[in-house]
Amino acid sequence: MHGVTLQMILERLVEHYGWEELGLRVHIRCFNLDPSLKSSLVFLRRTPWARKKVERLYLELSKD
Repeated sequence: MHGVTLQMILERLVEHYGWEELGLRVHIRCFNLDPSLKSSLVFLRRTPWARKKVERLYLELSKD
């Protein structure tokens, strides 16, 4: 994932799934309660376990 930023990952996931589906696939409040790119990035940068889940989902999406 060299050269791919967390923001790029999140934008791609939101574009593909939308916030609602993303919140169902990765159960974190910042995706389900008043989601925004900015608040989600802040949370993901501070929470390694959540970031790993998001990165894993991105890798699965990239395989298709």
